[in-house]
Amino acid sequence: LAIGLKLGKLISENYSDVKIVFTRSTDVFIPLIERSRIANKNKADLFISIHANSGGAPSTRGTETFVLGLHRSNENLEVAKKENSVILLEEDYKTTYEGFDPNLSESYIMFELVQDIYMDQSLQFASAIQNQFTNRLETPNRGVKQAGLLVLRQSSMPSVLVEAGFLSCQAEANFLNSSEGQQSIAISIFDAFRKFKSKNSTNIASPLAEKKLIKEMKQ
Repeated sequence: LAIGLKLGKLISENYSDVKIVFTRSTDVFIPLIERSRIANKNKADLFISIHANSGGAPSTRGTETFVLGLHRSNENLEVAKKENSVILLEEDYKTTYEGFDPNLSESYIMFELVQDIYMDQSLQFASAIQNQFTNRLETPNRGVKQAGLLVLRQSSMPSVLVEAGFLSCQAEANFLNSSEGQQSIAISIFDAFRKFKSKNSTNIASPLAEKKLIKEMKQ
């Protein structure tokens, strides 16, 4: 939440033409399907879902960014299971998600039928995010990956899910919980957004905005 709010602030300060829509602005739980519905209802041009990772050995660390697709490894499937398991907190989730069970591998067969028309743009943005993380953060780049993520399944625009680090790694948990760490992650995603926007529209940040961003990065 803190990273998302900081990212929104950076975008709004540098792009007056961009409308920021938060799926939440306080620490409340929003059902997965509702998050993409909010994006669709507002006719969003880009959907960014920010998460913190966990699992594996305590030494496991790094950032990775996911786009919707069929998992190509058991590791990606486990991430999808973990992210999708929050639907168990929702009332009547079996009806909402048409019998989908996040813990059953066979449930993910449905993602084989997904043909995402925004795949190229999603991959482009995800790659930009990971490149910025590599330039700015002292943690491994775990790459751009595909997985059957419910939060991205019904979004009608380029969409990514960012895993900003591992809470199960104490050093990364401390970084994620620090204001400095949150700002560094937010600036990384913002810089990727800036590059993505310049490639996909004619609106490019003004020199004043560029100077302001450099100042933010130095602070």
